[in-house]
Amino acid sequence: MTMKKILVPTDFSQPAQWALETAIGIARKTKADIILLHVIEQPMELSFNAEEQIAGYSNQEEKRYVLELINKGKNLLEEAERSVKTSEVIIYTQLKIGNPFHGIRSIISAFKADLVVMGTSGRTKIEEALIGSNTERVVRYSKRPVFSVHEKPTTTEYKNIVYATSLNEGERSFIEIVKLMQETYYATLHLVRVNTPMEFQPDHEVKKEMANFVAKMNLTNYTLNVFSDYEEEEGILHFASGIKADAIAMASRKRTGFSSVLSRSITEDVINHSSMPVLTYVINSN
Repeated sequence: MTMKKILVPTDFSQPAQWALETAIGIARKTKADIILLHVIEQPMELSFNAEEQIAGYSNQEEKRYVLELINKGKNLLEEAERSVKTSEVIIYTQLKIGNPFHGIRSIISAFKADLVVMGTSGRTKIEEALIGSNTERVVRYSKRPVFSVHEKPTTTEYKNIVYATSLNEGERSFIEIVKLMQETYYATLHLVRVNTPMEFQPDHEVKKEMANFVAKMNLTNYTLNVFSDYEEEEGILHFASGIKADAIAMASRKRTGFSSVLSRSITEDVINHSSMPVLTYVINSN
């Protein structure tokens, strides 16, 4: 796998700016280009290029309003681009009108983005009980890896990466993505399996499974860790914080139907509460 294009969706918020700064750091390392995307939200099923969409408005007042949004969006995109301007990284800007989620998905497909870097803000317990944010929807359904940024990056070097794994061979596709990140930053990979009261296994059994897993996946420069906590999400975060990790990597299982609306994955919980970036990728459930 190579890293040629990085998509950074932005709503011009602080987390989105942190995501752009993070993407710039990754692009410098991988020699990738950045696509900076802003979607002007409209209650439409599909999204189109701003120039194409504006012709579809018959009401003059509505057309004027949308034109104002387009001009404002263009100015803000230019301002965001200037704020991180560097000769080392090429940045392309894209403005679309429509549903942000569909807009992001269409750009991923059209530009063949290799990575999505998105900002995500902390949310209250009430908000977490509702349907997820655009970041969560992208994490849940994107066919490309997503690097979620929750806070201002403290480093552009990811030397210690926590890999929270279920030790399932279905993670093989994600392993290749993690390997690329590990090789790019000459990082140590810290595999961790969290033992919880509800799903407990003796350490020696888990360590044996982990050793077999890394051998099958041809991993190098790693540590094997078993960590006990009340909840898997808390265990991943506590372990990562304890070793002062720079990033967390974990696979997310594809969910369909009504359960995808009602249930929350451990991956999404970690993203919402992690102080460090989280790399995720959707794999099919067995």
